Amino acid sequence: MPDKNPMTIINTSKVTLSISTGEPGESVEKAYTLAERLTSQKPVRTLATRKSRTFRIRRGLPTGVKVTMRKEKGIEFLKKILPGIGNRISPYNFDNNGNFSFGIKEYLTIPGQKYDPKLGMIGMNINITLERPGYRIKRRKIKKAKISKSHRITKEEAIEYAKNNLKIQVM
Repeated sequence: MPDKNPMTIINTSKVTLSISTGEPGESVEKAYTLAERLTSQKPVRTLATRKSRTFRIRRGLPTGVKVTMRKEKGIEFLKKILPGIGNRISPYNFDNNGNFSFGIKEYLTIPGQKYDPKLGMIGMNINITLERPGYRIKRRKIKKAKISKSHRITKEEAIEYAKNNLKIQVM
């Protein structure tokens, strides 16, 4: 059996945890604390892009937090958080570019997390980005190029990767 081409191997590029509160103030600080506690990394506050008078939000106010974990840190975080959803994901959670996302309604479903009355109930979204070697050409500064169709990750390949490498059941 010939060796598999190393350029076709799929890797987890990054895992992004995002918590959106929809309002500025104390709720953003609670989300910041929770994200820091879950990932043991420093979160970044996300800013509002539009103004809304009814919700008293103006452009530039922090309305959420996010944390990006790359390579091994991201995979470790996924292994910690996936039992919170029973290691099951719907095929609708996968997009056509080889990425997938899921949400957690309450952080209490994550094993090892206890209720903190100061934080209250907070939910979050987790996005996983998959890549093959060579995807740098679409992000680099000089001589950017498109990824060819044969090198892109399809939905089916992403589902297979999730089943085999992350031990996720796709229902």
